[in-house]
Amino acid sequence: QVQLVESGGGLVQAGGSLRLSCAASRRVFGINTMGWYRQAPGKQRELVAAITAGGTTSYADSVKGRFTISRDNAKNTVYLQMNSLKPEDTAVYYCNAFPARDQYWGQGTQVTVSS
Repeated sequence: QVQLVESGGGLVQAGGSLRLSCAASRRVFGINTMGWYRQAPGKQRELVAAITAGGTTSYADSVKGRFTISRDNAKNTVYLQMNSLKPEDTAVYYCNAFPARDQYWGQGTQVTVSS
């Protein structure tokens, strides 16, 4: 049973922007805090941003000031607006609860930033 579906990735030049979306089942979205994670080739998966049900956000230092996480509780959707993208942002991006739960990992969406 698919719980989370990420979309919105693509190829963009450095300095460009992308907006990722994560559509979640109601059961998953009912979890208090949702997060966006990423995994670059050869690296461990890392938390990029998180948002509570009340809208409190937190960010990894590497994306602070460039990325914005938001959620639409009526649509069970979490977003990640990514601006001023850098080549080092290249990765597969996933959404999940925070803390992450193994059964909720989806396919992710590839983001590639060219220099």
